[in-house]
Amino acid sequence: MLKPADYLLLAAAFLSFVFSIYLWFSGWREEGLFVGLWVPSILAFGGFMRAALKKV
Repeated sequence: MLKPADYLLLAAAFLSFVFSIYLWFSGWREEGLFVGLWVPSILAFGGFMRAALKKV
């Protein structure tokens, strides 16, 4: 079951993905790649926090 914090992290990852696509097709290719690297980082952070809070 997803919690409200999970939805927030998924929304942040999705917005990062959309923003990176926007930058890529606007001609800001390097910036688009940089922002695109945020997506797995956000998702990994969410997974880490979920696992860390499960142990508490």
